[in-house]
This record gives sequence, structure tokens and C-alpha cells, in this order.
Amino acid sequence: MEINPAVTFKHDRTLMHAKRPKVLIVGAGLGGLTLGAILQKTDIPYEIFERAPKVKPLGSDTIQLGNENRELQFTIKSYFEDSTAKFGAETRLLARPDLYDLFLKQVPKENIHFGKKILTTKQGGNGILIRCSDGTDEGDILVGADGAHSSVRQNLYLELKKFNKLPPADDVPLPFSVVCMVGNTRPLTVEEAPLVASEKCEVVRIVGDNRPYAVESSKLHDSFRNSEWGPEAAETMCEQVRDFPIIVGGDKKLTIGDLIDWIPKESISKVMLEEKVFKTWYGCRTVLIGDACHKFNPSGGAGAVNAMHDAVVLANYINALPFHPILSEIENAFELYRSDRIEWAEKAYTSSQTIQSFVAKVLRSNQSESGSGRQTDDQPVFVIKNMPEFMKRKIAEQMYTCRPQVAFLPLDKTAALVPAAHQPSLSAKAPVEDNDSKSVCVV
Repeated sequence: MEINPAVTFKHDRTLMHAKRPKVLIVGAGLGGLTLGAILQKTDIPYEIFERAPKVKPLGSDTIQLGNENRELQFTIKSYFEDSTAKFGAETRLLARPDLYDLFLKQVPKENIHFGKKILTTKQGGNGILIRCSDGTDEGDILVGADGAHSSVRQNLYLELKKFNKLPPADDVPLPFSVVCMVGNTRPLTVEEAPLVASEKCEVVRIVGDNRPYAVESSKLHDSFRNSEWGPEAAETMCEQVRDFPIIVGGDKKLTIGDLIDWIPKESISKVMLEEKVFKTWYGCRTVLIGDACHKFNPSGGAGAVNAMHDAVVLANYINALPFHPILSEIENAFELYRSDRIEWAEKAYTSSQTIQSFVAKVLRSNQSESGSGRQTDDQPVFVIKNMPEFMKRKIAEQMYTCRPQVAFLPLDKTAALVPAAHQPSLSAKAPVEDNDSKSVCVV
């Protein structure tokens, strides 16, 4: 399965100049940008391709819970006030657009190409070729960082399926059970929403009373069917929730309808909240990171973090590849990356499922009991406020003990009561040339 079989040659590194593998990254979300920002610190050439003309990062220091009377009932802060002592760094919630802009600034403009839709990929022993809507690009490694409905994954899986190398568990449509609406308003004034004057980035969630907004759709979705996901579908959802009360600070009594009116129509999207950890993360010269290989329900808050962790570990193993790596060396690096990360992805998936199940049960209980006249608005708040400390500690330690670092940059050696989990990729070393122009790779 060669890109150009006629150019196949014997791989003799003693006859070659030192050459690092060129990396093609598809997807300019947090995972793709993190990988690009890390590779920028090496001598590894890379390019980032994003199908959208520009990325709309959707997405905080505190999360506050309120009720339909616009009364704040509880504020969720970090799991530990002394997180710096426990984990070596302060924990805080951060607005996704701010984080995205931070990573975007680390990637030179000439390395990122917007409006590039990947149509097909072709790979073999000599390299990889991607065909976009406006041309082709070649490289040595292809990274699919293009989300839950990754075109890179779809092309890879079609290829693997031809050779009976795709596990049955990965040969099914991506499952989902929740649909939501997302959007960003235009910049608001303090007069419109007093909360924007706060120095902290805050999220306010309203727990509804017997609201029919948790609607279950089809369990399976064919990613090529778009009839239910256009602007009209999002507009229908908007109309269903316009009267839902929100908290914006001060004595303002606004509803979601007010926010909707402040959102440019092109910024409103109807999205699915899929959940799955794929078994297959790579094949030949193609490898997947982030939502492309593990998709979590956002209620667990693990999606972006795990995508960035993927990028760190994968970058360590790519940087450790020898000059002019052959296919078996690339696949070995991909397998090491998958082995390092899949256990953490599966833990995050389990936690996400647990949180989602808990919230769903509480809300269903609210709806059924409110119909009988019982007051149950405080149930979710009560459970959160009275969560045992050992449970908080267990959740936090699972989240924060996984602290992968870039192996070829100065390591953070800040003392912490809870040590970081073992990170195998820290032992992956960059290749060096000896006097005979041969390369050595230590993993």
C-alpha cells in the first residue's frame, strides 16, 4: 500500500542526512494546537490543517448552582483549597476561549492552515499523502486531532477494515444519548449582564424544576446524515427553551431567550454528546488524539484535559524517533503512546459515566417528585454540599496524579504531597548523530 511503489528503497541511514519526520496535524482544537505548540520547541517540521475558516472555542474560576427563582444555592470550588501543596500547582477553572488563544499564540501563523477539509488519506512505507479540497500535502506522520467525527479516523478505519484489522467494537456508529445547544453571545455590557464585571470567570447553572429539556434521541448516529443538524434544527431547540430563567447578576431577570437574541445565528450549534473509548488509536503512519479516539460526556470535564495529555505523550515519542524512521519504528512509537494513555482515558470515561448517571438520576427524581407536590429543588445541591471528603479526594487524585510533562523541556520538580503518576514517555530521548552520521534512538 505504497504512495509511490516505484520509489521504494533500502533504508540505510548512513547514506542520509539527518532528517526528522514531518508531522501533519488535522484539527486545530486544543489537542491539535497543544501538539503543534510542543513540536514548535523541537526541530520537527509540522503543519496544522483545520477545516473551519476559523475555530469557535466554546466553553471558568467557580461554578455556581441556582434554581428557577434565580436564587444562588451553592458554589463549587476546587476540590482542595491547598491544591498547590497536594499536587504542586493551583487548580482553577479556565474559560476555554482564553486557553485556546494562549495555545494559538504559540503556533506561527504559517504553520496553521484554516479552511482545509481533508477528503482522503493514503499511506504506506514511504510516507503519507492527504488530499484536501484545494490540493495535496505529504508527510511522514498524520495525527488525527479532528474531533469525535474525525475524518482521519474514518479514513483509517476504512483502510483497516479492508485488511480485516479493525476490531468489531470500532466498526459501529458512534453512540450518543444527549443533544445540546451551544453558542457564544456578542460581548455584553455591564448594564446588560452585571456578572461580566466580575474579575473571575464564573459559570452559573440553573437546576430546573420538572423541565422536559432532557430529551433522549436515537442511540446511534450516522455521522454522514446532516438533515437534523442544520441551522433550522438549532432554531427549533432555541424556541423550546427561550423562557428558561437565568442569572446574570444584579436585579436583572433575564431568560435564555435574551442570550439567544445576543448570539449571532451562525454561532449557534446543535451538538451531540457522544461517549466512547475506541480500541484502535493508530494504523501505519496515522495516529489519533483527543476526541478522535476517546470521547467523553462534558459533564465530567475531562475532554480537553485528556486531549492535551495525549499531545504531550505523543510528542515525547515522536521526538524520540530516529532520523528517517521506518514504518515499524513509527508504529512502535504509536503503540507506546497508546499504552501510556488508554488506561487514563478509560478511567476518565468511567468517571464521566458515573457523574452523568448521578446527575440524570437526581434530575429524574426531581421531576417525578415535583409532580407529587414534594419540594426537591435542593436535592442536587444537598448531595454536592454533603459529598464525603474521601470521595472528593478520590476524584481529585484520579484527575491530578496524571500530570504528564514534555520530556525534552525542563521538568517541573515542585514538591507535592501527592506525587505524579509514573510517566513512561519521560524516558523517550531525542536521536543524536554519531561521527559516522548514524542515528541512535533511546526509548
